[in-house]
Amino acid sequence: MLVGVVGKPNVGKSTFFKAMTLAEVEIANYPFATIKPNQGVGYVKIDCVDKEFGKQCDPRTGYCINGKRFVPVELIDVAGLVPGAHEGLGMGNQFLDDLNQADALIHVIDVAGSTNEKGEPVDPGSYDPAEDIKFLEVEFDMWYFRILKKGWEKFARQVKQESKKIETAIAKQLSGLRVDEEIAKSSIKELNLGSSIAEWSEDDLMKLASLLRKKTKPMIIAANKVDLSSGEANLKRLKEEFKDYAIVGCSAESELALKEAAKKELIEYIPGMDDFKINGDLNDQQKKALEYIKENILKKYSTSGVQNVMDDLIFKILDMICIFPGGVNNLVDKDGNCLPDCFLLKDKSTALDFAYKIHSDLGDKFIRAIDVKTKRTVGKDHLLKNRDVVEIVSGK
Repeated sequence: MLVGVVGKPNVGKSTFFKAMTLAEVEIANYPFATIKPNQGVGYVKIDCVDKEFGKQCDPRTGYCINGKRFVPVELIDVAGLVPGAHEGLGMGNQFLDDLNQADALIHVIDVAGSTNEKGEPVDPGSYDPAEDIKFLEVEFDMWYFRILKKGWEKFARQVKQESKKIETAIAKQLSGLRVDEEIAKSSIKELNLGSSIAEWSEDDLMKLASLLRKKTKPMIIAANKVDLSSGEANLKRLKEEFKDYAIVGCSAESELALKEAAKKELIEYIPGMDDFKINGDLNDQQKKALEYIKENILKKYSTSGVQNVMDDLIFKILDMICIFPGGVNNLVDKDGNCLPDCFLLKDKSTALDFAYKIHSDLGDKFIRAIDVKTKRTVGKDHLLKNRDVVEIVSGK
């Protein structure tokens, strides 16, 4: 699972990335502070299952705080995209290509409208953030269209001469963008495109490119800087204007401050929660900053929003579930770690899917599975539910 963090320069994209990962990245108030893509690990949050068994878990990856399990997800933060990126403006082609393998995207915008179309600081409210939502969608659609259109006439002739299936040929053409035959076939059917590929118009190709992009790069919008003047009003307006989009208000700067303070053990804070507890001795500046966050972010929005963006993307948009491997008689691994692992799978995954997720040998030699919570034996086609604990029984 790889999630790309994208957006215009100077909207707080790298701050959002650092707030999710605590990775050391350059954060600066000028366009193109990020040149090479940053990679790190973010986390989705679920209720851990350990307390249901009267145990304390020991995650091998991720972490657990007071019954909240944080499951790792890889993130990549590319440089800011500007209008015309698909034509190479602002090194756009390079940054778009960095996102080839992303399963989904987080589009960070400056919801307060304090950054213009070039990524330059302006007075809050003087720029309409709706333009950023529109421009990025166009850039990604044009990116797909550019690849699809490349050598199209020759491509169409080959399909006809060699009697290839259209969906097979398109999947091959766009394989680098995670387009497979099933996605290509369903998209062609949905658009009611004819069976003669040579007769497809440029408008047909543009519609196909757009639909393929939506299916292979689903997106959530992180409406950052919601605490600035005009941020709250703009967020409400954008949700009305873009009803088909998932938009979450957030303050990446606030989340980063909270996580940094928690890392230094100045406060106790669980990401995504609406409060924190002060532990250490704070100076006046620290107290003032934390009080601002509590009053203007956490009390007002019940969260900084950053964790919600990741959770909504993974669980609501990508329809993922979390499954724990475990044994009916033993929840620990060979090193004595309790419930050390937790895997993300697509909703409606089966016990056999989970076996293959753990290891190909478990899938190949699958005999049965056991629902550890109920101690019930299930078959390979058994549909798993979020937070199931499953033991896989396989042959030798």
